[in-house]
Amino acid sequence: MTVVRRGWVKSSSDEPKVLPFALWGTAMAAMAPLVQSGGAPLVACLRLLPAGIVLLVAVPYLGRPLRIDSADRGWFLLFTLVDAVLFQFFLAKGLQGTGAGLGSVLIDSQPLIVALLARWLFSESINPIGWIGLVIGLAGIVCLGVPAPLLQHWWLQADLSELQAGWQEGTGWMLLAALAMALGTVLCRFACKNSDPVAVTGWHMVLGGLPLLVWHGLDASTALIPPWTTLDWFQMAYASLLGSALAYSLFFWFANREDLTGFSTLGFLTPVFALASGGVLLGERLDTLQWLAVLLVLMSVLLVSQRQRLWEPWLSASVTPSGDLNT
Repeated sequence: MTVVRRGWVKSSSDEPKVLPFALWGTAMAAMAPLVQSGGAPLVACLRLLPAGIVLLVAVPYLGRPLRIDSADRGWFLLFTLVDAVLFQFFLAKGLQGTGAGLGSVLIDSQPLIVALLARWLFSESINPIGWIGLVIGLAGIVCLGVPAPLLQHWWLQADLSELQAGWQEGTGWMLLAALAMALGTVLCRFACKNSDPVAVTGWHMVLGGLPLLVWHGLDASTALIPPWTTLDWFQMAYASLLGSALAYSLFFWFANREDLTGFSTLGFLTPVFALASGGVLLGERLDTLQWLAVLLVLMSVLLVSQRQRLWEPWLSASVTPSGDLNT
């Protein structure tokens, strides 16, 4: 059921749309301690491969077609390479050098990229309120992703030689993951033109996980089977089945049906869940500047997702009853 309100369509319930981002945030906290002992390729593979198999088994029982339409296969292969292989590898590498909370905020800069791509490819409207929201979100990402010595150097308060020490090793990987995820979000629409989104999600996880498994097998620096405890395996299972199978199915389902700009900005909510779970499970804490950045990105979510409703009063005030613009 949908509700039409002042020219824009809104789902009668927004709660399910938030669920993928909540699952991703908590999955990051579950994955972070496993990357050091298991290696980035293995953790990325175990997040994808079991989840994809579960989805492919479930698709026929859900009454959905399992086959990828021949017209979609080229886009599907590109989508798999970008969103499965590259994104998951960049994410796992990034978690080696950043905490779950900070890492989540860095990767969730991707709504800014999605908004620009959606404007270019799908002509989605980004009015002045939306642009203000995107700029505020970018400011928040800068406060979190740019090391403090660099921010101080811009204000001539620090020696540039301190930059290398201030830059976290995983920051660059997380930003690459954000770019890959943004491209994957857009490519999904092309890959699902004639195919079911749940089937596409399952196949891209399986095909994307296999190269990562081979990569892990050839990596002599890590054990073939990691020395994980029962709790570690439970955390990996959570990240795979709930943080991947369920989360990605819901995400790509909504991404094919919702306003991409507004829906993708819900990704800014992921750090809230990541910070909460990272604080409880890993004892992570953010400093004052980082908390300010979180507030900025949350403000960005509000402005971008509600940009049409917030802009309408301004637009109406600038138009006379006859339809002419006020001067």
